[in-house]
Amino acid sequence: MHGFWKPRVLGAWQVPATGPLILAINHSHNIDGPMVMGTAPRPVHFLIKKEAFTGPLGAFLRGIGQLEVDRMRADRTAITRALGVLERGGVLGIFPEGTRGEGDFASLRAGLAYFAVRSGAQIVPVAVLGSTDRKGRLVHGLPPLRGRVDVVFGAPFTAGDGSGRRTRKALDDATVRIQEQLTAHLENARRSTGR
Repeated sequence: MHGFWKPRVLGAWQVPATGPLILAINHSHNIDGPMVMGTAPRPVHFLIKKEAFTGPLGAFLRGIGQLEVDRMRADRTAITRALGVLERGGVLGIFPEGTRGEGDFASLRAGLAYFAVRSGAQIVPVAVLGSTDRKGRLVHGLPPLRGRVDVVFGAPFTAGDGSGRRTRKALDDATVRIQEQLTAHLENARRSTGR
């Protein structure tokens, strides 16, 4: 990432050095995941759509510890592998909106709340800003080479209410808490970067 663009990383000191952790990242461009992977202070395992795991790219993604997920069904294998990352004290990267969009955390899926409540892992909000500001001259689908992309890590928080309950209501309440935290972080990140 540092070879193609100029990432400016803010708040990385807030990422806990050890223990299970979930990075909740906004998603507006294809480079958002690789940008976080390349700038995070700890190795990150992402849930990535199974369609990306083809040919040499698939072998590469598996080799660097990324997790294949079938988004069209409840993929128990992917869920088990993701929980395994957290049980081993690793970092799981999730795009809570499930797919690329405006990157504003407006509509969250329940997956993030499930992993956070089930594992007890803290969540660190991450805002990637600038990846969609301008198109590159050589490759229109990418930001301009050597263009600045901001990656802003927020303060860790827990999603659960402390009861350890995993009921539908507990997950719904956790989703509301998560959305409030992520939205507030995105606003602060935009203010601090001027984007």
